[in-house]
Amino acid sequence: MPQLLVRNIEDSVIRKLRRRAAAHGVSVEEEHRRVLKEVLGKPDKKKSSLMKFLLAGKVAPKVELEISRGRKVERHRDMKF
Repeated sequence: MPQLLVRNIEDSVIRKLRRRAAAHGVSVEEEHRRVLKEVLGKPDKKKSSLMKFLLAGKVAPKVELEISRGRKVERHRDMKF
């Protein structure tokens, strides 16, 4: 399994990590793994596309879209009221 070496960590961060590890009853190394997994293991929240946002009707319920992507033009006229 790969290893990760992190250098030049502020003393205050190390103290917080040690306190957090002690509170969870694990080693500092294990707590470090848990923190990384907690932060990086979450799926990225993908932002909704502009088209989906506008078609949701929350901001502008009556909207007509014409979006240009280079040479391709997308049109959407599905206006449900």
